[in-house]
Amino acid sequence: MIPNPWMIVGAIVVAASLYFYGHHKGWAERDAEMQAEIAIKNEEARTKEQELTKQLNDNSTKLQEANNAISEKQSSLDRAIRAGSVRLPTTSCVQATPSAAAPSGDSSKAGSQPDRQANQAADADRATLAAIAEIVAQGDRNTAQLNACIDSYAKVMETINVKR
Repeated sequence: MIPNPWMIVGAIVVAASLYFYGHHKGWAERDAEMQAEIAIKNEEARTKEQELTKQLNDNSTKLQEANNAISEKQSSLDRAIRAGSVRLPTTSCVQATPSAAAPSGDSSKAGSQPDRQANQAADADRATLAAIAEIVAQGDRNTAQLNACIDSYAKVMETINVKR
């Protein structure tokens, strides 16, 4: 009994059709599972991103507060320098300031002029102290910014590298 060749071809076509139908159904199920898993991972990522954004905003707020405190301290120091309550240490030798020129007796040229000679040493000391205060304040700002950056990095790494 030799089978009909059309029956063999029919059986091969049916077997191939069943294989490809099963493959298609399996692929569709796998695709649906992957989409569900991707949606879960996306939600986890959004939650983590919101947490990280909150942490960064908190650190930014702390940095702003630190900068405000530094600015207040600097302005207080500047006021003290202008008032003359902060001074550079003086040398052991007393240095005499040059005396003012004697006023001329011509009253027609009299105008509004300072009644004393500017104390150039004191003005130079104030300028030096102001420059030092600015350098210190900038150093404090830079240190605060660096510390905020380090804190942010540490918190991000801690949040991202959570063991599950």
